[in-house]
Amino acid sequence: MSVKISVLDNGVTVITDEMSHLGTASLGIWVGAGARDEQEDEHGISHLLEHMAFKGTRRRSARRIAEEIEQVGGDINAATSVEQTTYNVRVLGEDVGLGIDILADILTEPAFAPDELEREKNVIVQEIGAVMDTPDDLVFDLFQEQAFPGQSVGRSILGTPDTVRAFSRDQLGAYLGRTYRGPRMVVAAAGAVEHDRLVEEAAQRLKIIAPVTKPELPQATYGGGTHLLARDLEQVHVLLGLEGCSFKDPEYHAVQVLANVLGGGMSSRLFQDVREDRGLCYSIYAFHWSYQDTGLFGVYAGTDTGDVEELSNAVIDQILDTAETVTELEVARAKAQMKVGLLAALESSGARADQLARQILGFGRVIPVEEIVARVDAVDVAGVRRAAQGLIGRGRPTLTAIGPGGGLEPAARAVERLKVH
Repeated sequence: MSVKISVLDNGVTVITDEMSHLGTASLGIWVGAGARDEQEDEHGISHLLEHMAFKGTRRRSARRIAEEIEQVGGDINAATSVEQTTYNVRVLGEDVGLGIDILADILTEPAFAPDELEREKNVIVQEIGAVMDTPDDLVFDLFQEQAFPGQSVGRSILGTPDTVRAFSRDQLGAYLGRTYRGPRMVVAAAGAVEHDRLVEEAAQRLKIIAPVTKPELPQATYGGGTHLLARDLEQVHVLLGLEGCSFKDPEYHAVQVLANVLGGGMSSRLFQDVREDRGLCYSIYAFHWSYQDTGLFGVYAGTDTGDVEELSNAVIDQILDTAETVTELEVARAKAQMKVGLLAALESSGARADQLARQILGFGRVIPVEEIVARVDAVDVAGVRRAAQGLIGRGRPTLTAIGPGGGLEPAARAVERLKVH
């Protein structure tokens, strides 16, 4: 196996997968901290910190960061999620040293210049406004909040205009120091990369990172319920879901197969029934978001006001029916889709680096592809039915809907059918 792993003295893991046929390398630093790590007065600080990473360090201005990476033909990006934050670059193999130097610089020596901070706060406030104006994005934020009320795991990643505008450079520094800790950080690279060289570079440039473990997070508590938001729109955006499971749960792969059977592609039950046979929507799909101790299973669609009741009932019919009648053919098709997605990650250096880092953060080890494929293959009809029945019986459903007021109540009435099971 071409995967190599080293752990630095401060607990940072360095993991590589040399893909000798490639001339470029995807390199990143994954931090096991995200929006869920925020305290009550820190809503949105993880995302702001990610933005500020590119706004200058004690050695580099924001412009110099961009120029240095693009001078060698590379690109740089970052992303914040509920439980992780990622900073990554793609460069030629010969420029991996520059890549790790820039990534380490932005995480260990950020300037947090007051003028840059104020500008970036304003940028994020505009980003929040864009979400508020985009109902098919906003409905997902409302869904997360309704499912996990009063908890950081349920809050939007972006924060609110008030919380974002209130942050100071001292707060950013304190959050960085509290959550960016060695044992929850992974340097991962795939492609044209030399492991020993990267370990040497990372050890030198990340030695300032504290070796202690970041504070433990409280257990997530699923709530559920209904949130209807009246808006003057052309469509009603409906998001219906149930409590899912952790990515560590033994039934995780069965739930993933269930999501594929219900709404994972053009052959799925929801696509064929709700779109193809009934013509009730343009797009409909199912998903399963998994976290370290919980998850969310859901179905999204947008439809005309007059079609909300039929669409909502059709979705619920399919969820209930799949729990009883899912077939061998459907399960086999869903498993094939999942395996193609898994194996495709091995063909992309970026996807491979991301896969390795997330496995280290989530499980503390690299999970061989053969092991994952075996787990997917082990899912059978009985397992999918059991998983579906478990979701239905796990607790109250969560419903969020945005659109004209007359189209909201039919969705709320329909979801009552899931509460009695």
